[in-house]
Amino acid sequence: MSRRISLVTESYPAVPGLDTTLARALLQSVSAGDSGETFRIYSPGRVMAFGKRDTVATGFHAAAAAAQDYGYVPLVRLAGGRAAVFHEGTLAFGWTAPIEDPRSGIQDRFMDLSELMVRVFSRVGVVSAVGEIPGEYCPGRFSVHHSGNRKVMGVGQRLARNAAHVGGVIAVSGADTINEVLLPVYEALDVEFTATATGALSDLIPGVTITSVVMAIVAELEALGEVSRTTLSSAMIDRGRDMLPDHLVNVPD
Repeated sequence: MSRRISLVTESYPAVPGLDTTLARALLQSVSAGDSGETFRIYSPGRVMAFGKRDTVATGFHAAAAAAQDYGYVPLVRLAGGRAAVFHEGTLAFGWTAPIEDPRSGIQDRFMDLSELMVRVFSRVGVVSAVGEIPGEYCPGRFSVHHSGNRKVMGVGQRLARNAAHVGGVIAVSGADTINEVLLPVYEALDVEFTATATGALSDLIPGVTITSVVMAIVAELEALGEVSRTTLSSAMIDRGRDMLPDHLVNVPD
């Protein structure tokens, strides 16, 4: 039987944090067998997504306040890693699949997703490769970079009992915008990074847009199996809303 992948492209930027909690709700649904393999592509609005490691840092509340001062909603995301920026020039994604033993194949899932993105970027004219580069923000061995010196995509993974979620963010435009807020946030967290290691696709190939990247992702998914566009149920959206207090960071006045 052909592989079937549901594609969801709705975004909820008007409800800060909802796109993050919907990833968690979808992971639970897929793990329970209520949903099948699903690939989400969305623009979550201006969000500073902290990893759980950030939340135990001495400067976490100062970092969250700095993010808020720059117009970003601070939240704790589903996957691990360090603080990452989402803004109007970025594209978020999440690949959630049912897996009987999700603790096996973790590295393979990371590589499959990163290599898919390398092919996606090639479709829009950007040559890229998988691997961590010196000084990148939210470092990881499965980041995707251009020419060994500009990170353009970061990725993380979260497991449930019978499913895995591999999600991350693509910098389509606005590398300077990412650095502008990361400088005070990482300073508060006492995390070093090199601003020149931050890249964006349209800085490398003028004319690359959110739309062209989405089209390239869909084309690559269609090479893997039968892709059908769908939407999340109202019940799942309500579940995501109920989870918001678990992820939003309360910044004291």
